[in-house]
Amino acid sequence: MSSDAHAHGAADAHAGTRQGQLIGFGASVVLTAIPFLLVMSGAFDKQATALIIMAFAAAQVFVHMIFFLHMNTRAEGGWSMMALIFTIIMVVIALSGSLWVMHHLTTNMMPMHEMGQTP
Repeated sequence: MSSDAHAHGAADAHAGTRQGQLIGFGASVVLTAIPFLLVMSGAFDKQATALIIMAFAAAQVFVHMIFFLHMNTRAEGGWSMMALIFTIIMVVIALSGSLWVMHHLTTNMMPMHEMGQTP
């Protein structure tokens, strides 16, 4: 491995190899399994679990971008960095929007007897 590869980190150096593909796959499996186990075990309250799942989802997006889409800061004259910034913005919008919609569905779809009203 060249000194240039060391300067940009081990993830960039292995991103295009079979070893990099296997590392990315393993990381994706772990980043999927941990939130699944947290939900199934009920170790945290709902809000903490949702925040943890969002963090793992964001980490998984970055794993996919590095190991499977081969994005880094030096490729394609910086356009990969622009794509990274766009991806970050879209992930934030999608995650926060999903949580906002789910929260409002929960509060607005409450059965009548739980709100203190009778039909």
